[in-house]
Amino acid sequence: MDAMTSPADDLSALSYEQARDELVRVVNALEQGSSTLEESLALWERGEALARRCEEWLIGAKARLDAARSGQTDTAASAG
Repeated sequence: MDAMTSPADDLSALSYEQARDELVRVVNALEQGSSTLEESLALWERGEALARRCEEWLIGAKARLDAARSGQTDTAASAG
């Protein structure tokens, strides 16, 4: 198995960009259609895990933006 499909990789250590880039590589490999069924299943599982990791990052980013906006709204309301 190559590094892209290694289940030992710790997804929680990947940045959004790393997870996204690896997900693109997984999708490209699946689209080639040259993998065995077992390899394709492993790629699919890895892709699903990477997509979840990207979603975690995006949810976290949205929460940070919402908190920042809320802080700005609270500051403006108390200043007025």
